[in-house]
Amino acid sequence: MSFLAGFQPMTRRSLLGGIAASSALVMLHPFAARAAANQAHLRIMETTDIHVHVFPYDYYADKPNDTLGLARTASIIDAIRAEAGNSMLIDNGDFLQGNPMGDYIAYERGMKDGDVHPVIKAMNVLGYDAGTLGNHEFNYGLDFMFKVLAGSGFPCVCANLTKGQLASDPKQDELFLKPYVIVEKQIRDGSGATSPVKVGFIGFVPPQIMVWDAKNLEGKAQTRDIVDAAKAWVPVMKEEGADIVIALSHSGIDGSGLSDRMENASLYLAGVDGIDAVFTGHQHLVFPGPKDFEGITGADIKKGTLMGKPAVMGGFWGSHMGLIDLLLEKDGKSWKIVDFTTEARPIYHRDENRKIVADVKDKAEVTAAVKDEHEATLAYVRRPVGKTSAPLYSYFALVADDPSVQIVSNAQTWYIKDMLKEGPYKDYPVLSAAAPFKAGGRGGAEYFTDVPAGDIAIKNVADLYLYPNTVQAVLITGEQVKNWLEMSAGMFNQVKAGAKDAALLNSAFPSYNYDVIDGVTYQIDLSQPARFDKDGKLINPDAHRIVDLQFDGKPIDPAQKFVVATNNYRAGGGGKFPEIAGDKVIFVAPDTNRDVVVRYIVEQGTINPSADANWSFKPLPGTTAIFETGPKARQFAGEIKGAKIEDAGDGENGFAKFRLVL
Repeated sequence: MSFLAGFQPMTRRSLLGGIAASSALVMLHPFAARAAANQAHLRIMETTDIHVHVFPYDYYADKPNDTLGLARTASIIDAIRAEAGNSMLIDNGDFLQGNPMGDYIAYERGMKDGDVHPVIKAMNVLGYDAGTLGNHEFNYGLDFMFKVLAGSGFPCVCANLTKGQLASDPKQDELFLKPYVIVEKQIRDGSGATSPVKVGFIGFVPPQIMVWDAKNLEGKAQTRDIVDAAKAWVPVMKEEGADIVIALSHSGIDGSGLSDRMENASLYLAGVDGIDAVFTGHQHLVFPGPKDFEGITGADIKKGTLMGKPAVMGGFWGSHMGLIDLLLEKDGKSWKIVDFTTEARPIYHRDENRKIVADVKDKAEVTAAVKDEHEATLAYVRRPVGKTSAPLYSYFALVADDPSVQIVSNAQTWYIKDMLKEGPYKDYPVLSAAAPFKAGGRGGAEYFTDVPAGDIAIKNVADLYLYPNTVQAVLITGEQVKNWLEMSAGMFNQVKAGAKDAALLNSAFPSYNYDVIDGVTYQIDLSQPARFDKDGKLINPDAHRIVDLQFDGKPIDPAQKFVVATNNYRAGGGGKFPEIAGDKVIFVAPDTNRDVVVRYIVEQGTINPSADANWSFKPLPGTTAIFETGPKARQFAGEIKGAKIEDAGDGENGFAKFRLVL
């Protein structure tokens, strides 16, 4: 029977109530409170996918953000240690890149020998016991990464990153880092006596870094399959006396079946003999939890186990602290696990109005350690990193090809072509799907992108891309491209030929689902009814709003295969677009769409966001339609390509009305 039979797990609120002040009674974990003389409670805490988010601050939006920041997670660390009989702290990778502070240090300030990177400064304050590498550690090159690691106050391990060709036996690989470390920790048992336990930590990175960072790694490094490396090294750790073996797996959870060089291999890693617990990450999700990994055989989303072993994934950007609590029992001279609990504890919650409420404050020692770099980063994001030769605005994004959408699409195409240039999809044509995010509606008459021509700063990218999505690519047919666009065309009401000032926009259709696909040309026939409903269900089989769809100047071949660059939301089935789901995904990028736009601007120097008018409405003689947008749109109405637009006066709630002449 479980030691915890009948026990009600602690919640965040009960914890905060129990540690409300330094004088308050600490609520111990049951393992700590009830351990016998030969038993000890060991709590292992995980941070993962910090991505340089030390401060609770969104540098793109240039404002505080209560959902992120290692300085906030650090406050949880103090409280969580207070609950535990004994504790250790690990990091599961992706700490080095992912926000403008990381780019500022890498591209602007640089790393001299002896410098300590700001994220390492913050981590050193907290006393980590071990860490591993994530895929983003390689984004700035090996030399930069090793300069950063040199400042670390804790060992970093990785068992599947080699300096050259793979040996026939993984144990013969020439590795960049130690494959594992065995930490001898003095722990206090239920009687108060102390004795050592040997905790082994072994680390893994996704093998796909050889594709994602080929320019930095080709000819310099190689990667081995995660599960193969574990099977080779875990027995060695046991032979060297590790009482328990903890996998630090910067690899997600995928139940599709074990395959060679699997990116998200943590489920099958947990099945390796000798591994006692798995810390996972990389996917920016939460485990255990109610939804992210539901239905995966071998993953218990309530108990928090993979293949029956304790496992946790602690969100991203410091949003959660991953916890694995172990009840250890002494068996002769060694320790074994006799019970466990797992938890991903957040730093914030949403109230009944869905408003974000911070549960903890900053840890002053962490913010103080990185204060200078934070202020330097603010100056960095507020100054120009490139130029735009034309204004970037979204006032007409729903009625004509639009510069704010165009630049995102250009950046996605540029990125995906580069990422796939050496792989099996290198010869497929690349299209790009992008949608306007700031397009008025419920956001109000000021809720539009509006960046003037001239200098463009990193923070302006937040105006172009609101969400922290990541880039993905799908492989689909020409017919599926057409249906993707048919679904997008649900943005519009049906307009009968000859109608005067008909209402154009479907107010129930969100603008972020109005995808424009670049790389093809097409028209939208508003006289037709919508082919699909809001759930992607075919409701009008004979309706075809998308007409004259062409690729390379010719009618699109329904059977031809296309790679389409998009984001993880759409590629994963977000918006319920017909036949667009995870089974079509061929590439999952390690980068956010925002980061890709920033890189594109830096690469280009001066961007040309002028829309190429690859789509328009099919002419309907004698027909007009009315739509609303921001009043600032009036200065741009005369320069819209592919559409005739007239000022139709003022609308309600500060909006301006315009007439589309069809």
